[in-house]
Amino acid sequence: MCEKMKSQLTTICCLMLFLATECSHSRSKIQIKEGYNHQRPEEKPKAESIQEKCHGHCTASSNCSQSCAQHFRGEIGFTCHQNKWQKSTETCTSLSMEALFKSYSKVASHILDPAAISNWAFIPDKNASSDLLQSVNLFAGQLSIQNESENIVDEFFIQTKGFYINHDTSEKSFNFSMSMNNAREGVLGMIEIPRHELQTLPPNASQAISVAFPTLGAVLKEAHLENVSLPRPVNGLILSVILPDRLKQILLTFEKINRSRNSRAQCVGWHSRKRRWDENVCETMLETMDKVKCQCNYTSMMMSFSILMSPKSIDDKVLDYITYIGLSISILSLILCLLIEATVWSRVVVTEISYMRHMCIVNIAVSLLTANVWFIIASNFNKKAPDDHWCVAVTFFSHFFYLSVFFWMLFKALLILYGILVIFRRMMKSCMIAIGFAVGYGCPLVIAVTTVAVTVPKKGYVRPDACWLNWDNTKALLAFAIPALVTVAVNLTVVIVVALNTQRPSIGSSKSQDVAVMMRISKNVAILTPLLGLTWGFGIATLIEGTSLIFHIIFALLNAFQGFFILLFGIIMDHKIRDALRVRMTSLKGRSRAAENASLNPNNGSKLTHRGG
Repeated sequence: MCEKMKSQLTTICCLMLFLATECSHSRSKIQIKEGYNHQRPEEKPKAESIQEKCHGHCTASSNCSQSCAQHFRGEIGFTCHQNKWQKSTETCTSLSMEALFKSYSKVASHILDPAAISNWAFIPDKNASSDLLQSVNLFAGQLSIQNESENIVDEFFIQTKGFYINHDTSEKSFNFSMSMNNAREGVLGMIEIPRHELQTLPPNASQAISVAFPTLGAVLKEAHLENVSLPRPVNGLILSVILPDRLKQILLTFEKINRSRNSRAQCVGWHSRKRRWDENVCETMLETMDKVKCQCNYTSMMMSFSILMSPKSIDDKVLDYITYIGLSISILSLILCLLIEATVWSRVVVTEISYMRHMCIVNIAVSLLTANVWFIIASNFNKKAPDDHWCVAVTFFSHFFYLSVFFWMLFKALLILYGILVIFRRMMKSCMIAIGFAVGYGCPLVIAVTTVAVTVPKKGYVRPDACWLNWDNTKALLAFAIPALVTVAVNLTVVIVVALNTQRPSIGSSKSQDVAVMMRISKNVAILTPLLGLTWGFGIATLIEGTSLIFHIIFALLNAFQGFFILLFGIIMDHKIRDALRVRMTSLKGRSRAAENASLNPNNGSKLTHRGG
């Protein structure tokens, strides 16, 4: 079988060589009808009859050309010699380019049949598949379209279409539906030439030709990875285009072959000289669970395009275990945090500043607890084919409550500045609470609603494989990343400012008490802010192409244990809360012992009787 495939590839090369020599430079007199049936020499069109078609005054060195007789292709050239037209060249032949290309395509389709794909591994020349792709493209570029729109080749594993275009043409598109094998439902592909590109064409008609391959991606080897099986598998049709040089940009839509939730797509173009996929010539415009729309730059070196399965999605059980174990600990920690706050609330909110501080801790815990619950709901959606409307809703609430965590941290920083820098005038508690809720929940609400309003109409709000903010198409994730990282930067700046200002001696005991509270808040913010910022810093790092798995693991760890960090650094490490909790526990124990002693003391009854008497 290997020898048979070699022979077939050799045949293709021979056909290419024959085409180049016979149809471009030949003056041969071979005449073959459509279907390759030989004719007798006397049936050749006579030059004399065609010579009479050259009219006009004949001057020295002037030339003219005429079409060949009916059923023949090419032309006959004439040169003026001694004031008479004399035949100088003749390329008339019935060996049509289209007929040869159809024969060529039958062979190419045969060796691209899925039943023959495994035999490509035995071909020693690893560039054979790349040569096949390039030869088809070059061959198709020599075709001449006869009708306004036509299907040139319609084989199982290679299809070719073409039509005429000019600057007045409206948007044009090639549509393909091809099966990976004879039994499966077709995989779709579409090439669109935008109107603004067509306007650059001249008035006279030009032709556009496209070729589609459903199985070539399985054997197309990249030059720098020739000793490795494809690490970036092709996940759609390979679509080639042969367009006028003035056209520089095209739109392509690919239907995914692998439609699992982790089959993220990367739009690419095949560089014929470097023999590798180039991701820099294409941009992903839109991606859904089953389709991808790409915008690609077209050049003479970049005529073929497809989609690859991107390595961005990490599907690792380690990450799942870390995430769910961490979230369980985080949720329990946040619940414990709220219980402790409820227990010691009356003993720790002795001043306005301390009241606002604990109000911030409670709202941070509530926001993160709610966000974690929505995250679990989103994870459940990710494992199924997500409904768009529900996925948008889940992503909205996750976005909103995660942002609330950061904005309540920001309010804590503003509270520090207020407590330290504002000395002579105090704001009413109700006013401070209103500002706190406006910053902590109002700002996130505005950002979340704006993000939905801008990106949902473009279908770019959520990722195609998860209920979370999209990155590839609309960069909607920036609506979370930028506010979060800006908050981290502001909070750290505030901590530095507070550290410098609290070196001054304070006047009065109440002011000293506020300063002490401010220092505790600053210490809390100084610890929690870098942790939150570091967490989402690693989260942004995971978006970079080819990021190591260790970054994903670190992000999963830090993100999942945020609730535990808040409990540890916001509650347990605060000695005022520990003291209040100790007093509360002691008080409860004292009451319990008093009640127990009262119930067990035998003298209680006699004393009461004696007193009553």
